[in-house]
Amino acid sequence: MIERCKKGDVDAFDQIVRLYEKRVFNCALRITGNYHDACDVAQEAFIRAFNSINTFRGDAKFATWIYRIVTNVYLDERKKSKSHRQTSLDDYIELEENAVTRQIQDDSPSPEEIVENQERARSLQRAICSLPDYQRVIVTLYHMQHRSYEEIAEILRLPIGTVKSRLNRARLALAEKLGSDPELFG
Repeated sequence: MIERCKKGDVDAFDQIVRLYEKRVFNCALRITGNYHDACDVAQEAFIRAFNSINTFRGDAKFATWIYRIVTNVYLDERKKSKSHRQTSLDDYIELEENAVTRQIQDDSPSPEEIVENQERARSLQRAICSLPDYQRVIVTLYHMQHRSYEEIAEILRLPIGTVKSRLNRARLALAEKLGSDPELFG
């Protein structure tokens, strides 16, 4: 399919968009912390991917390449806009099509537990949003997108050791902000 895209087949690229749109959007959503910004980042990422599809060499997985584009779009937008807006985690828990679902145990949590969990999630999202961009991106890719150290290193073009140390520092910063044990994030 990639080779067809490189030859200018727009239908092949449309298939790629359909295949990756949810993953790209979710990655953008976790990084930006805002539904509307995530829409913009995801759209711009696909535009850039389309315009630069000929630069995809196939050394890495296509997903790794597109996540790198998402990350670059986000960082470029952050450079343009100095404002650091934070939004409640609830803003994107209540999405229609791309809902972030919660795993509810069979024994149904009590209303108090639900409220506590929601507050913890909001606190965690606020803490993640307060991290420097380079830490926020790594935390998002590792803990929310479930990328390996190797994939993150490839996406961010960093040595694996740097990825590990930045992730560790981000976990410690989150633990300090949340007053928690750093093992919570391990």
